[in-house]
Amino acid sequence: MQSKSSNSYFKIFWQLCQGYWRSEEKWKALGLLAVVIGLNFAAVYLLVQINNWYNSFYNALQGYQEELFWPLVGEFTALAFIYIIIAVYAIYLRQMLQLKWRTWMTDRYLAEWMKEQAYYRLQVLQSDTDNPDQRISEDINQFVSLTLQLLVGFLKEMTTLGAFAVVLWNLSGAFTVPLGGHEFVIYGYMFWFSLIYSVLGTGAAHLVGRKLIGLDFDQQRYEADFRFNMMRVRENSESIAFYRGEGPEGVGFQERFAKVIGNFWQLMRQTKLLNFYINGYAQLAVIVPLVLAAPQYFAGTMALGGLMQTISAFGRVQDALSYFVTSYDSIAQLAAVTRRLGSFRQHIEEVSAVENGVRRIESDGRNLGVRDLTVALPDGRELVKSLEAEFTSGSRILVMGSSGCGKSTLLRTLAGIWPYGKGELALPKEGRVLFLPQRPYLPLGSLKRALCYPGAEIPEDEKLREVLAKAGLAALGDKLNETDDWSRILSLGEQQRLAFARILLARPDWVFLDEATSALDEDREQEMYRLLKEELPQLNIMSVGHRSTLMSQHRSKLQLDGKGGWLLSLIS
Repeated sequence: MQSKSSNSYFKIFWQLCQGYWRSEEKWKALGLLAVVIGLNFAAVYLLVQINNWYNSFYNALQGYQEELFWPLVGEFTALAFIYIIIAVYAIYLRQMLQLKWRTWMTDRYLAEWMKEQAYYRLQVLQSDTDNPDQRISEDINQFVSLTLQLLVGFLKEMTTLGAFAVVLWNLSGAFTVPLGGHEFVIYGYMFWFSLIYSVLGTGAAHLVGRKLIGLDFDQQRYEADFRFNMMRVRENSESIAFYRGEGPEGVGFQERFAKVIGNFWQLMRQTKLLNFYINGYAQLAVIVPLVLAAPQYFAGTMALGGLMQTISAFGRVQDALSYFVTSYDSIAQLAAVTRRLGSFRQHIEEVSAVENGVRRIESDGRNLGVRDLTVALPDGRELVKSLEAEFTSGSRILVMGSSGCGKSTLLRTLAGIWPYGKGELALPKEGRVLFLPQRPYLPLGSLKRALCYPGAEIPEDEKLREVLAKAGLAALGDKLNETDDWSRILSLGEQQRLAFARILLARPDWVFLDEATSALDEDREQEMYRLLKEELPQLNIMSVGHRSTLMSQHRSKLQLDGKGGWLLSLIS
């Protein structure tokens, strides 16, 4: 089971990595990575030279050779200066590569999330993907950062191992072990001891720290849920204030924060155990080379410089062999991030693969044809069954029915964003279609941008002031270039009138209104419909609504019963 899980993890990791390294940027990325790796190799070479310097310097100290002291200090200064330059640029260029990789991955994930309304389908299909914003903004950054950090670190440590293993082998000499009247000679005994010590240490580190992967995964999820709950309160602050809902919201905060704290306590305890082990492992590695090299030093076969060089080389070999022990926490974080990004990508692919049963075709003219259209819920319950209708030019249809009967879902199906349905929808080839939800979406930014959303072209300010005045929002004409959160500043009624101003700007052939006047009084509602009739006399309208006053603004009525039944009739 563990092997299967590991194979699955590496498969997901490879899928996340390969996109960038096979993209149009691969040669630049590979070149930059090669430079980073080359700088790290150069840093290892300098460390070997510094290790050799230890021998010369401490032998000079032992022999009271004052004439060698300052030249050796100068040599060390030069080596250290070059090493600092290389180390700084190795990190700087690695961060540059990290930035480019993150940018590429973020662009791709954003495109996949937005493609074919995957962001909407993830909610409609009740996917268990939580906080997609965190996946894209934080997890991608962590994935790229940790991957490069661990990869470059691994290559550097393996190079260090290769370089200093030779040094340590030569310095160790031979160690004779008497056993049963025979003597066994172990060459490079300090290297072999370091190797065995590190292998056992790595295995023990995995046993101690393996629970961190799951705990890191849960911690990120609980933190995101807590932040999202606070964001929801901020977005709905007025409704909560009217309800005096501070108490229930406070309880919700406490429940979610309790999960954050509870999981963090477990994370702390597990990290404490791992830190006990890592620090004990590291401190023991400090004294071991002294104990192993002491017999040769006291026997006079090793000078002080050789002793210090041996200690330094042993430490480098030990650090290289202990790479997975000291990096275990980072590896656990990378594993958790990989799981989150992998599941997010999988869910996007799953919801994108759900086929819409409603076939959309283009038709000549301006008619809208609905043929054998069935609209259902995810559980299979049919709201509308076998709807047949031909809405000709000049149509004004009012969709009515009790709450929950499928009025809004029918509009979602016509818009092509509701996947649970079947049938055929014939749309005008040349016709422009606009859908208005009950609560208009106002993007962050200037009022001008909110008014023209989602249009790419922005008309002159005079034109915008004109349509605002026609929608009864003349007072906003002088605020077009002001930037603010307009969904908070404007009342729902004002937002709905702003949406009608959008219709005047877009001038579509068909407009679908999902209770788009629910926040307006009846007189203002009638005024908005008359405005559309006067300004856009050829406009075709399909409205969802409850008020009987809407009857006077429409020519036909589509009555739904919520059980699949429907009745299309003229309004007398």
